[in-house]
Amino acid sequence: MPTSKMDNPNEDYKIQSFDLETQKLLKTALKEPSAVDLEKVSNVIVDQSLKDPVFSKEAGRICYTIVQAEAKHNGNVFRRNLLNRLQLEFKAREETRLRSRQEWVCFVTFICNIFDYLKVNSMPMVALVHPVFDCLFRLAQPDSLNNEEEVDCLVLQLHRIGDQLEKMNSQRMDELFYLLRDGFLLQEGLSSMARLLLLEILEFRAGAWTLSDTAQKYYYSEVND
Repeated sequence: MPTSKMDNPNEDYKIQSFDLETQKLLKTALKEPSAVDLEKVSNVIVDQSLKDPVFSKEAGRICYTIVQAEAKHNGNVFRRNLLNRLQLEFKAREETRLRSRQEWVCFVTFICNIFDYLKVNSMPMVALVHPVFDCLFRLAQPDSLNNEEEVDCLVLQLHRIGDQLEKMNSQRMDELFYLLRDGFLLQEGLSSMARLLLLEILEFRAGAWTLSDTAQKYYYSEVND
């Protein structure tokens, strides 16, 4: 059986990159959210996620823990502040991409991570479905497909949340994969790595979001070569 995301509440969160005062703030928020300024906490988490590729993958788990801790006391201040900040970053996504490709990739990783972790009645948050799709569609445009960092991000997110997203809106997933198929077949100048990643994700979805052992070994050996 897969372990729950919260099987070990004492798990160590990767917050060492913060200064000691901020680490203390986050540790308190994880246990007693009402004791700290939750708007500040949400901003700290988003700010770090946008500049730290490792933390952007970890942040959803931290946000989930704070939301759960706050929900015990019928609070939703943190989640509200987090979603408001995400909305602002989402509106500025094209400017972010032009300014810093790494920050843009971190933002996509972060919003997909939040989509994966934060649930309402065990279902993904409807409010995040279209923003997440919009980010993935941006990564499927020709200029992004020519950037390996963006292709890698796109494929990683689809591995992580593609199945969940498709259940929320299969039509948009079909449209996204038409773009990816056309990019794979028709786009000139794709690197061999981008082409391999696209082929792998096309096969992954065609197999109902799984890969055969043979295919896994093939792609894994090709990526490592």
